[in-house]
Amino acid sequence: MAVMSNPERLTDRAVIRIAGDERKTFLQGLITQDIDALSPDAPIFAALLTPQGKILFDFLIHEDGDALLVDGCAQAAPALSKRLALYKLRADVTIEPAADLGVFAHDAPFAVDGAEAAPDPRHPGLGWRLVAPAKGDAGADGGAYEARRLAVGAPEFGKDFDGGEMFPMDVNYDALAGVSYRKGCFVGQEVASRMKRKGEVRKRTLLAALDGPAPQRGAPVTAGASTLGEILSAETMENHANGKGTADASKSRALALIRLDRWDKARAAGEMSVVNGAEAVLSFPDYLEQD
Repeated sequence: MAVMSNPERLTDRAVIRIAGDERKTFLQGLITQDIDALSPDAPIFAALLTPQGKILFDFLIHEDGDALLVDGCAQAAPALSKRLALYKLRADVTIEPAADLGVFAHDAPFAVDGAEAAPDPRHPGLGWRLVAPAKGDAGADGGAYEARRLAVGAPEFGKDFDGGEMFPMDVNYDALAGVSYRKGCFVGQEVASRMKRKGEVRKRTLLAALDGPAPQRGAPVTAGASTLGEILSAETMENHANGKGTADASKSRALALIRLDRWDKARAAGEMSVVNGAEAVLSFPDYLEQD
């Protein structure tokens, strides 16, 4: 593998170390993805749901020798550790923060201290990812990963939504390798499986190309007299025409949670989607199968 330099440290992520002989069987009964798909060269993406099937937390899991490294939202890490401890009971596992570790990302293969990154399991466009020792301010977050995430259309807990707000299908986790419907039971599995089986997909997270500056999270997306949904993450586009990469406040892009039935009706009626009075062009991410 060609090793590239200058990975970006994602300072809004934190790592939890789970060790013990029962670490994999412990997580297998809780999370949405199959722990058996995990290997040292292939992390997995998963979520922990409420019994009602809504996302409490999301995270990537990396294998590191006799431990599992859970890469998740830094602000939510204490609450995630506490929730996992509630499920521990008598399982032979230890759950502790790994403050010495950081999460690194890059758009090409890279290594840190000899450890090689692995492809992000959600989408090739998200690049490569690694949990490695965090040293000072090296590789401080510069926003490149966030730009890739919005370009691909990959929602994340803590940035696009909070705990208990979304079903996995609302934020496309079933199409982003975040849910296994064949692994057996997990918390919230009955609701998630029923939605998949019955095709009850009322909402999806779509890409939005916007005229005007980046809107705030929660800004309504409308068409005619109908509210189609709301904006999740958004960013002002970079204008590279002058070679300096300056911000162009006249254009932005976002992720938007959209009611598909209302969007279909609006398109059939020729109604333009609007955010804050400006046109918004909605589209499916490339990974999302269009019915």
